[in-house]
Amino acid sequence: MLRTIIMGSCVSVQGTYVRALPDGRIAVKVGQQVFEGYPVKVAA
Repeated sequence: MLRTIIMGSCVSVQGTYVRALPDGRIAVKVGQQVFEGYPVKVAA
């Protein structure tokens, strides 16, 4: 499943969901790299 995360004030990354972290962030994988950040809220 693709998820989008925010890393900083204006940097976002979209990748394959990897795992949820205890502090509310999630990890996504893009190629061979794993990025951690806060998930973007889903719009209705």
